[in-house]
Amino acid sequence: EIASCLVGSEMCIRDRNKRKGQSCMKRGAFETGTYRNVFAEAGYDKETIEKRKNEIFHTLFYGAESERIYHPVGDDMAYIEDTGNHDARTEGMSYGMMMCVQMDRKEEFDRLWKWAKTYMYLEEGENAGYFAWSVQPDGTKNSFGAAPDGEEFFAMALFFAAHRWGDGEGIFNYSREAKELLHTCIHKGENGEGGRAMWDASNHLIRFITDVDFSDPSYHLPHFYELFALWAKEEDRAFFKEAAEASRNYLKRACHPVTGLSAEYAEFDGTPYQPVLDQWGGRHDWYYSDAYRTIANIALDYEWFAKDEWESENVDRFLNFFCDTVQEKDRDGIFLTDGTILEGKALHPVAMTAVNAQAALASDQKNAFLCVHRFWETPLRTGDRRYYDNCLYFFAYLALSGNYRIY
Repeated sequence: EIASCLVGSEMCIRDRNKRKGQSCMKRGAFETGTYRNVFAEAGYDKETIEKRKNEIFHTLFYGAESERIYHPVGDDMAYIEDTGNHDARTEGMSYGMMMCVQMDRKEEFDRLWKWAKTYMYLEEGENAGYFAWSVQPDGTKNSFGAAPDGEEFFAMALFFAAHRWGDGEGIFNYSREAKELLHTCIHKGENGEGGRAMWDASNHLIRFITDVDFSDPSYHLPHFYELFALWAKEEDRAFFKEAAEASRNYLKRACHPVTGLSAEYAEFDGTPYQPVLDQWGGRHDWYYSDAYRTIANIALDYEWFAKDEWESENVDRFLNFFCDTVQEKDRDGIFLTDGTILEGKALHPVAMTAVNAQAALASDQKNAFLCVHRFWETPLRTGDRRYYDNCLYFFAYLALSGNYRIY
């Protein structure tokens, strides 16, 4: 079947049987400046799409106590609460900053950044220069370890803030802060100093944490690394250019060739990580929690840069698995990467619905739009576990409405 399809802003002809890509050169939003509004493509009214985007942000930041995840502190600080664990994490703080810069909310961005620098930044010890990954709402550190997914989101949000609002003074010199953080992330431990880098210098792959030599597929953000290669310190740019290529190749190994699923943690060769006894809180070789972010990241990389048609092909495998292979009653289940259904239900079912929809950024098939419609009909999660689900929900909504942009 040869079919005409709208891909981004360009009309292309795709051979769906051979699946060898488009006959015209697909260009990402970085080159074109055009971002797909997949909701509009699916038939939803643009004014309604925009209104709902603003309502979601308001709920997460200024909704009722049972709805919001943002908490102002004093006159100039705020934190994002992981409502399931009742702490503030670098993951959530950096996510909140990314939400704010995408929504052009400078005050909230600056409040979050000041709280992170005040209570999370590590001034001494082997992780000096990083951020403590978990901190109590009163600012007491729960850990002096760092989680690389927070650092990479901090850096990207800071660069976007610099470009959208301009650099300020002190910690609000956003681009300087981003460059220094990334420099630490890839050079830590050199010249005999303590600590370890967040990226492995030999293979350019991000670590799960600095203490180990395996990864988390959902940490791999080649679309961020492409931009770091333009905006980091000049001596660090080549590293991130190689990291972008290395991560795209890694994701090909980490995603199952039939289902498109990835594990939560994976070795540097892409095989699912098998923990020793109950290290890291139990098994992480399955498609669960962290792993949901992987397909969303792949789709956003395709939207922004469109450098590898494998990403679109993997998205189609993934969507076919959830829409054609898995029965409706099992869609919020727990899976091995080969699609084997395990006992139990997902801890974050709304997050699953959100990332399945975000995958549509890299697809034009009917299952992509089926997942978009399911997502549209799904409300924000309520209750104690709402934090992670609703962060992924809002990122998916931003992306699918054409509002997750490069600045």
